[in-house]
Amino acid sequence: MESSSSSSSSSTAPALSLLVLLLVLALGPSGGDARPPPLRLVRGARHMAFDEGYTQIFGDGNLALLRDGRRVHLSLDESTGAGFASQDLFLHGFFSAAIKLPADYAAGVVVAFYLSNGDTYEKTHDELDFEFLGNVRGREWRVQTNVYGNGSTAAGREERYDLPFDPTDGFHHYSILWTRHRIIFYVDETPIREVVRTAAMGAAFPSKPMTLYATIWDGSAWATLGGRYRVNYKYAPFVAQFGDLVLHGCGIDPVDHSATASCGGDAGYEEAAAMTPAQRAAMSGFRRGHMSYSYCHDRRRYPVALSECALPGAAASRLFGPDGMKYDGRHRRPRRSRDASS
Repeated sequence: MESSSSSSSSSTAPALSLLVLLLVLALGPSGGDARPPPLRLVRGARHMAFDEGYTQIFGDGNLALLRDGRRVHLSLDESTGAGFASQDLFLHGFFSAAIKLPADYAAGVVVAFYLSNGDTYEKTHDELDFEFLGNVRGREWRVQTNVYGNGSTAAGREERYDLPFDPTDGFHHYSILWTRHRIIFYVDETPIREVVRTAAMGAAFPSKPMTLYATIWDGSAWATLGGRYRVNYKYAPFVAQFGDLVLHGCGIDPVDHSATASCGGDAGYEEAAAMTPAQRAAMSGFRRGHMSYSYCHDRRRYPVALSECALPGAAASRLFGPDGMKYDGRHRRPRRSRDASS
């Protein structure tokens, strides 16, 4: 946990940051809530208060609870970020939160909502990520999903997306459904990514108990255009707001990793993961229109695609460059030479 400087010049900034944060809390959240993935997808899933299942892990005074603990504000200032985690470990389940991201200039700021067991398995950890990467004013936030299994950090499975809405203007729901056989990421009611377990993936598919985390922190070294733009604390505090918290999983004893009495088995999660044709069509449409990077198209990083990457059709291949980035107005397709002969 970080501590603030004792100098008078640096102590003024946290005091001003606290004042601005208190004003933000007094005004309350703005913008309407978007439609979440239906809780009926998973029998028994419900929204819960912070004290029912979470604990603060760092940030001193940079975590604030509102509405009887059903809203959580995490702030980043010059002294520290902030974060919270689930009190329990889970093996499979449905995990969700409504999140409103910091507005204005947010370059270098990272907001994360993820599952991990890195504190237990340092060299063989599993992880499922939503990472929100801040940007300069006038440029949109980027959302990144990632999957690690058994410490496979050298073979990251990142995908990045542009969102079809302004994530700073209101709350939107981000959810992870994790079963024994597949992982589905949702934005609001739309599934945006499905990872299906295959024999070739082996231990690279997350299969050990994990804790849920939510954090805000300074990612200046990499988050915005590879570190070109760093956090500018003139705009601090950066406040990420969380609500509609859902923790519905198979609880695991942290000592012997046996299932607790709260674990009802995997059948309900497998049932929820069986997407309808309409859901699959919605997922295909989102990915076609909003995915801006895929590790499956990144031939510079992976000259041979990872085993789970389906061979893209010719039309799909033409949309992405050799670095995995989708061609658009800022990332142009190279022109073929006029002198090229067949």
